[in-house]
Amino acid sequence: MFLFRFLLFTLLGGAAICFGFYIATGKDHFRRWGIVILKWTLIAAFFFFGVLIISRIV
Repeated sequence: MFLFRFLLFTLLGGAAICFGFYIATGKDHFRRWGIVILKWTLIAAFFFFGVLIISRIV
């Protein structure tokens, strides 16, 4: 559980840094990387919490 939270917040921080670089420089590749990191972080989080919810129901 600790490892998942650590990875989740690290990836969210990485996405925030990419968006910050995009705001500072205006280069589109930072925005693309930020969106990709954020998308896969949210997919992993939904999957993880879905497994937790299903395990509590069963």
